[in-house]
Amino acid sequence: MFRTFMIGAVSALALSAAALNTSESFAQGSSLKQQVVGTWTVVSTVNTRPDGSRYEALGSNPRGVFMLDANGHFALTILGEARRKFASNSRLEGTPDENKASVQGSIAYFGTYTVNDADHTLTFHIERCTFPNWDGTEQKRLVTVTGDEMTYTNTAASGGGKAELVFRRAK
Repeated sequence: MFRTFMIGAVSALALSAAALNTSESFAQGSSLKQQVVGTWTVVSTVNTRPDGSRYEALGSNPRGVFMLDANGHFALTILGEARRKFASNSRLEGTPDENKASVQGSIAYFGTYTVNDADHTLTFHIERCTFPNWDGTEQKRLVTVTGDEMTYTNTAASGGGKAELVFRRAK
């Protein structure tokens, strides 16, 4: 009897684990919110100027994390590698050039988000941002999720033009 119970319990656990699998086949049948919830790492950030020219605003090797929880909260931080160390070793005593490089080489914001499955968008309700003009604003992003990769497009990037960001689900 105990052996039958244990085999049943192990089978139930295996089925539960399979049901929690976040593979592409699982994501395709899920709502957009179910697909985006989790922790993502930055793969690339490519901006397009109004004239159509493309550039990497944070350099060729940005690093960052994008977290979206199931309760509708998010946090995003992206840092470029071209930021320079402050000679004073104090973030409060940077030179104008050091401060400029730091601001231009990073973006971070947090708040809440809502999902629209019909038009595949996330709307960020930004509480605070390193770019203060975004504090208290709503920002809409067009989103696609394919397997463990998410791409979102910001048509009103903080540096002007359009930005396309690619993320990979954190393992």
